[in-house]
Amino acid sequence: MNASSPSVPPASASFHAPGPLAGAVRVPGDKSISHRSLMLSALAVGESVVEGLLEGEDVIATAAAMRAMGADIARGEDGRWRIHGVGVGGLLQPREALDMGNSGTSTRLLLGLVASHPITATFIGDASLSKRPMGRVTDPLGLMGAEFTASPGAGGSQCLPLMVRGICPAVPIEYRLPVASAQVKSAILLAGLNTPGETRVIEPVPTRDHSERMLRGFGADLSVEEDGQGARIISIRGEAELKPQAITVPGDPSSAAFPVVAALLVPGSVVTVENVGLNPTRAGLYQVLRAMGGDIAFTNERTVGGEPVADLVVRHSALSGIDVPPDVVPSMVDEFPVLFVAAALARGRTVMRGLEELRVKESDRIRVMAEGLAAIGARVEELEDGLIVDGTGGDPLAGGATVAAHLDHRIAMSFAVAGLVARKPVVIDDMAPVATSFPGFAAMLARLGAEIRPAQRD
Repeated sequence: MNASSPSVPPASASFHAPGPLAGAVRVPGDKSISHRSLMLSALAVGESVVEGLLEGEDVIATAAAMRAMGADIARGEDGRWRIHGVGVGGLLQPREALDMGNSGTSTRLLLGLVASHPITATFIGDASLSKRPMGRVTDPLGLMGAEFTASPGAGGSQCLPLMVRGICPAVPIEYRLPVASAQVKSAILLAGLNTPGETRVIEPVPTRDHSERMLRGFGADLSVEEDGQGARIISIRGEAELKPQAITVPGDPSSAAFPVVAALLVPGSVVTVENVGLNPTRAGLYQVLRAMGGDIAFTNERTVGGEPVADLVVRHSALSGIDVPPDVVPSMVDEFPVLFVAAALARGRTVMRGLEELRVKESDRIRVMAEGLAAIGARVEELEDGLIVDGTGGDPLAGGATVAAHLDHRIAMSFAVAGLVARKPVVIDDMAPVATSFPGFAAMLARLGAEIRPAQRD
C-alpha cells in the first residue's frame, strides 16, 4: 500500500523512502508547553486562549484531569482552546480516578498541583506508565506535607495506581534536585504556587525552563539566580494570583527531530520544518547534529510568547561520529532514540553516555533501541549509561526485521526513520503509541515522499 495520505498508520507497519524527501511541514505543538498552558490557565482567574495546542493523547489527558478538578476547558471550531480557570487554591475534589494514559509529564506535574490543595486524587495509567517510578516527585512533595499511597514497582519504587492526599497550607521547602529533571522541578514549583512563603528548587544542571517562563508570564512571583558553582536557584512565592493569558504554542522540537533526522539521512533530501521552538534548554539535538556535519539552517528566527522559534531547512548530509558531551543530555534527553539512528548511518564511532534517565522513560530506551538497531544491522554496544554506535558511513542498514515499540511513541517513530534508510523493510510492531505525541506522523512523512506499508500477515 502506498499510504500517500494516511491519517492513521496501520497498527504494524514499515516505512520506505523511494526517493529524496522534499517539502515543507509543520509538527504538532510543543508537548511540554501544551501541558503547562492547560494547567496554568486552569489556575488563573478568567479566560485564557491557547492556539496551536498539541492535541495528542497525553495533552488530552491533562485537559481531562483539569476538567475533573473544576476548570472549564473547551476546543473551539477555530482550533483555539479556551480555558476558564478556578484560581490558585480552587481545585475541586475529582469524583473519579484521573486516568493519565501514557503521560508521565501529566502525572508528575499534576501530583505537584494536587499536593498543596486540600483534596485527594487517585492517578492511574496504562501498563507502560504504571511501571514508571514516581518517587522522585513524591519524595519532595512529601516534605511539603502531602501524603501518598502508591503501588510497589521494581526495586521498591513508587508507581501507579497512586493516591495523593494534598495539604493546605503546605510547607515551603528548599530542595536540591538529585538528578536533572524538569518534571520534578516543575512539580515542586507548581506545589509552591499554593504554599505560603517561598519555595526554592536548586538545579545543579539546567533543564528545560518552560515552567519558569510560563509561570512568570501568568504573573507568578518567581526569580532565578545562580550560585557560585553555576547551579540555578529557582524561587517562587506562594498564594499567587495568576492572570489569564493568550498563548501560541510553537512546534515541538522533540517531534521535529524525526523529519530533521530523516532529511539528513535520505540521500538528496531537502526538507523545511516550520515553526519549531528552539528554547536553548531543548535544542541540544540540533547542536549535536550540526557537530556531526548536519546541514541544518535556522531561518525566519523570531520570538513567540517568550519562546525562540525558527524554521529549519535541512539537507541530506554525510554525518561523522562524535563523542556527545554529557552536559548536553538534559537539553535533548527525549531525542536520543532518533540520534541513535543518525549515529548508525554516520561515518565512524558515536559515543553517548550519561543517559541513565532513558532507562525509566516509557520504555528502557537504551535497551530497546540497542536491541532493535542490532536486529536491523547496526553495530551497537550497550552501556549501563548509554550507547556506542559504529556507523555505516552512509550505507543503508540491512533491515529485514520486526522491532518492538514497547508502547513507546519515540521508539516507534525512531524505527520508522530507520526504515527509510534500510535495504529491507523495518517493521514496527505497533504504531498506535505515536498518537500520544504526534498524531499526524505518518501523514507528515507521506507528504515528504515516504511510503507507509502495512506489515504482511502470515
